[in-house]
Amino acid sequence: MRTIVYPGTFNPITNGHTDLVERASRIFDHVIVGVGTSTQKASRMSLDQRVDLCRTVLAHVPNVEVCGFTNLLTEFMRAKGATLILRGLRTVADFEYEFQLVGMNRVLAPEIETVFLAPAEHLSYISSTLIREIATYGGDISKFVAPAVVAAMRAELAKG
Repeated sequence: MRTIVYPGTFNPITNGHTDLVERASRIFDHVIVGVGTSTQKASRMSLDQRVDLCRTVLAHVPNVEVCGFTNLLTEFMRAKGATLILRGLRTVADFEYEFQLVGMNRVLAPEIETVFLAPAEHLSYISSTLIREIATYGGDISKFVAPAVVAAMRAELAKG
């Protein structure tokens, strides 16, 4: 069985993320969405909240499993028995960062390979950072994320 891990903070999960998961689910037998933490990214939502949102948004894709993790991606992958990483590429700037990650992951775990997918053109400009910014200023994010994400972000922002 071909398993691929799609790691990220999913802070929040966007329609671009969903598009990649749906397409990967048609290529691979099992897609694991690995919801992680990052020392470089602050999040209003806890890891458990982000995992729950991903599970809700991706519930329609039968061969997807959503798991949270707080260790190195390579360690998470070894624990899951996976050797393929899925990453999305939107821009040339993404490529530079992703290329660094590929190199580091090869040193940490030479058995792991990375596969890149580009999002659908109409989704290529969406990023979680932009979604958080729009939501913080009261903008409408419903075109970019699932309804469950809109509700969760409104609830988080209402907390202050």
